[in-house]
Amino acid sequence: MKSSSSRFRIRPSGLTRLPRAAAGMRIGLYGGSFNPAHAGHRHVSLMALKRLGLDRVWWIVTPGNPLKDTGELATTAMRVEEAKQVSDDPRIDVTAFEEEIGARYTVDTLAYLKRRYPGVHFVWIMGADNLASFHRWRGWRRIARMMPMAVIDRPGWTLKAVRSKTAAALSASRIGENEALALPGREPPAWVFLHGPRSHLSSTKLRQMRRTSPSGGR
Repeated sequence: MKSSSSRFRIRPSGLTRLPRAAAGMRIGLYGGSFNPAHAGHRHVSLMALKRLGLDRVWWIVTPGNPLKDTGELATTAMRVEEAKQVSDDPRIDVTAFEEEIGARYTVDTLAYLKRRYPGVHFVWIMGADNLASFHRWRGWRRIARMMPMAVIDRPGWTLKAVRSKTAAALSASRIGENEALALPGREPPAWVFLHGPRSHLSSTKLRQMRRTSPSGGR
């Protein structure tokens, strides 16, 4: 896969609008469709901020997941606005820059950020459900080599995640939860599985509620 930035759309200024970042910062990247954003996303972010010692968490609102049906996908503007309301923490930034630069796959997004901010310590954050299917992602091995990863436990996914193809392939790179604070500074591949209080909320269930509730599920 080419690493040239020529695949991306460039603004006249040559820079894409992104949240604030500076060399030495520890920033968690939490990508998803956020369709809609909910308290579970905030729960994961607050856990990551605390357990990994992060300065910020960026919610990267994607144009659409290539592995999911986008038939019920709300507009990017709607999802971003709702995410900003739900995040409700000054350390969480909401951005939709993927749409702006024309990135469709996570591997391209992370490569772009690594080039843009070589001095920032990024960590990729995902739920245990994503780890279970991570081997289906385009360039998943490259993602693992690109930056450390933090996997947050989710109800019903613990065993599926730790027994997954990805977990087996990266078993030598897994660190203990007691070392989680050091993860952002680790040379990848490196990942941690974080246990703790789990949220049962899901965007899928919330969309179903909104379809069937006279009040829109609110």
